[in-house]
Amino acid sequence: MKFNRKNLLLYAVTDRAWTGRQTLLEQIEDALIGGVTMIQLREKGLAEPDFTAEAIQVRDLCRRYGVPLIINDSVNVALKSGADGVHVGIEDAPVAEIRKLAGPDFIIGATAKTVAQAAAAQAAGADYLGVGAVFPSPTKTNAIRITAAQLRAICAAVSIPAAAIGGITFSNMPQLRGGGMAGFAVVSAVFAAADIRSGVRALKSRAEEIIL
Repeated sequence: MKFNRKNLLLYAVTDRAWTGRQTLLEQIEDALIGGVTMIQLREKGLAEPDFTAEAIQVRDLCRRYGVPLIINDSVNVALKSGADGVHVGIEDAPVAEIRKLAGPDFIIGATAKTVAQAAAAQAAGADYLGVGAVFPSPTKTNAIRITAAQLRAICAAVSIPAAAIGGITFSNMPQLRGGGMAGFAVVSAVFAAADIRSGVRALKSRAEEIIL
């Protein structure tokens, strides 16, 4: 699936911490129905075969809704499952190596917390950046925070689009207005919602108001 900067408008990153009442697949489908523009499947505790099997199920679901599927960290799982791309952190596989392995149409996202990291990721062939944490994150309590000014500087320094990430909620989204990002990557604001579909609709409407 071709990547477009609009895919970053409301980018949902999974976390199975809030499963129970629903399965993760049911939560993802509700997020897709609500209108998320990209899904990142994040599984820190699954063995690669189980992660791959799950990714295949999520890939099929995302394709029904025309939304790209990105795999967190694991290039192997992304390639084996037929996902649309991978997102890597600063400590993960180098973007340039992934690009050589996966080819030009594979979507590669990279984390950036500084202008230098953003420029290096772009030069190596990344398609987009995840920039943050812009707020305290309940899912990554040790995440390094960046300021709104740093977000603006990073977005202005590169031509590839960026999604702000880290503790983003419906309430604090407007604080990032004018940050230069193409959208918001959200975790708990989607998957911890009592009603994921309506929560996503509200988040997307607010994101459109801020970005577009």
